[in-house]
Amino acid sequence: MSNFKFGVAWNDSMKLGNEQVDNQHYQLFEMLSDLVGSCLDGSDITNLRKTLNFLVSYTVRHFVDEEALQVKYNFPDYKRHRQLHEDFKVTVGELVQRFEDSGSTENLSNDVNKIIVRWLINHINGEDKKIGAHIREVESGEGDE
Repeated sequence: MSNFKFGVAWNDSMKLGNEQVDNQHYQLFEMLSDLVGSCLDGSDITNLRKTLNFLVSYTVRHFVDEEALQVKYNFPDYKRHRQLHEDFKVTVGELVQRFEDSGSTENLSNDVNKIIVRWLINHINGEDKKIGAHIREVESGEGDE
């Protein structure tokens, strides 16, 4: 499956091999694409606020699920990975505050696209793939659970 709208692209090479996490990642890309598109096309501010709030809550829920998976499989880099999530939540909070202060602007849309999308792609392709590899190791009996 491949998706490209408003600079937000998902492709199957980003899959970790865990259906729940992979589906959540795909859903995050869909929501980001909708959010960036709404910012660019000047959508109704109430709808934009709902989309942004839903994206934030979904991201937090996803992080909880992903961290639970790390604990379940005794992922050795759990603490550092969790801190990356916490740092990202702060960044997203700052973008939400900018939206609350100034509404939808082209500059904010560009920053959402640059900051959130870039972080998500790099995080999945770098950090999250390590989790997938660790889980496969544990499940194959090569790693310690």
